[in-house]
Amino acid sequence: MSFSMLTLVTALGWVGAVAGLVAYGMVTRGRWSPSSLPFQVANMCGATLMFLVAAVNGVWPSAAANAAWMLIGSQALVAIARARREARDAAGDRPAAAAVDLAA
Repeated sequence: MSFSMLTLVTALGWVGAVAGLVAYGMVTRGRWSPSSLPFQVANMCGATLMFLVAAVNGVWPSAAANAAWMLIGSQALVAIARARREARDAAGDRPAAAAVDLAA
């Protein structure tokens, strides 16, 4: 791997580490919920980028841990998407307000 590619991968790893720390900090301070979309997206981005760095550098225990983190995050994102879709569908099933008969 060329020096510039290694530098890029390392920089992405730092971005991933910051994303994970920001996510944890926001939940700890009560600004985000652990089940919120911003928290889960930040966690997934962080885990994905740190997985990339670990895999490129052959640090397999860290790569495996981040792969597991990515799997857990993926499941959380699917659950959030399903809940939002169900809420949207339920809102569409509600009876509309009584129609006003303008002809009367």
